[in-house]
Amino acid sequence: MTGYATTKLSSKGQVVIPEEVRNDLGLNEGDQFVVIGQRDAVILKVITPPRLEEFQGLLRQARAEAKKARIKKTDLKSAIAKSRRRLK
Repeated sequence: MTGYATTKLSSKGQVVIPEEVRNDLGLNEGDQFVVIGQRDAVILKVITPPRLEEFQGLLRQARAEAKKARIKKTDLKSAIAKSRRRLK
């Protein structure tokens, strides 16, 4: 990887990530980023979904915590319905 490249901000606020950087990082059309701005720096962090194994581990942990807190499926359904009503 070259380490750095230059680019410009378009009138629509768009920034082109140079091809060499995209190739080096394995970036593809449709990839999503978290954008962090601080002082004179803009950081783009690729959002990567968890691997299936990680997701299954998170599900096990969530289920164990819900069981420990005695949360029932009906409680969850009720909370989701309440949240959706607030979004309208």
